Amino acid sequence: MTTGAKRDYYEVLGVSRGASPDEIKKAYRRLARQYHPDVNREDSAESKFKEINEAYEVLSDEQKRAMYDRFGHSAPGGGSAGYDPFGGGDAFSTIFDAFFGGAGGGGQRTQRGPQRGADLRYNLRLSFEEAVFGCEKEIEFRRLEGCPSCKGSGAEPGTDPVRCPKCGGSGEVRQRAPLFNMVTVTICDSCGGSGTVIPIPCRECRGEGRVRQNHRLIVKVPAGVDSNQQIRISGEGESGPRGGTFGNLYVALDVQQHAIFLRDGNDIILELKLNVAQAALGEDLEVSTLDGTEKLRIPPGTQTGQTFKLRSKGVPFLRQNGRGDQIVIIRVMVPAKLNDQQRRLFTELAHTFDQRIKALVMKVSWAGSKTP
Repeated sequence: MTTGAKRDYYEVLGVSRGASPDEIKKAYRRLARQYHPDVNREDSAESKFKEINEAYEVLSDEQKRAMYDRFGHSAPGGGSAGYDPFGGGDAFSTIFDAFFGGAGGGGQRTQRGPQRGADLRYNLRLSFEEAVFGCEKEIEFRRLEGCPSCKGSGAEPGTDPVRCPKCGGSGEVRQRAPLFNMVTVTICDSCGGSGTVIPIPCRECRGEGRVRQNHRLIVKVPAGVDSNQQIRISGEGESGPRGGTFGNLYVALDVQQHAIFLRDGNDIILELKLNVAQAALGEDLEVSTLDGTEKLRIPPGTQTGQTFKLRSKGVPFLRQNGRGDQIVIIRVMVPAKLNDQQRRLFTELAHTFDQRIKALVMKVSWAGSKTP
């Protein structure tokens, strides 16, 4: 196709010279869908499709469009598929890149690959015992996954994404300001840096390449976890756009309180209530632990606040061998109400205590009355 045979770009897209960028983009998508070689089997479809892409490449770029409006097809650079009056292909740009690495760093044009998917967070509630001994829990949540219709490409089945006409597939737009001779590189706003555009979006995912679906997963909870901790499961987050890798799933743990046990790090705290007779006389008792019951000897004269330790009856150390201890704290309970028999017995007991107390008081009083 010679320069003289080129049709006006506005005529190719069927828009007026005052058309907005959105109108130009809509016209391009409509025509690209109509003349895409995978859809249109006419002999002239491929040449028309290339002509549409060429027109869109120029009219979708503000500076290229301004040059075309002023000079038409005779603008510097020719207005062909490689038309780029502000591109970095001249000698100055080459020297600038060699000395300063270009605006992209290193003097190389980097094409952005598929993006990684988003990370997700799931709140998992555990019982006290599940957190202590570990468990397996099945969870279900919704996430973005690759569209089964288009296999994640975003294009309608039977069609393919095409090279972005604005950036030529690089994912970047290079521009040089003539006044300062500075080269700038920006992400292509037409393809978002992917280097391809989708003329015919998939009807299932509307060109996104991903759909939201339910996902089930077995989470292995290790022994010894606690609230405010989280488990990272790599690759179980959301799928990245256009076939990008999956993000991670973070399972945040919330452990319920126990009816009788308290947790202090890897130790278990148990408050054991005794009556005054048990505390005074001592007794062998069966106390509760996480593993069942355990024998504990209470010696005579045990006081409130006194503690006893049951070795290795606490919480397993996370990712280590061994366990913490169970700490038994004694609480001596004074009865608030007494029946007649208990009152009589306590009265008799009190008389024995009174004699000792009186003797002690008399001794203190006598010692205080002595003169030096």
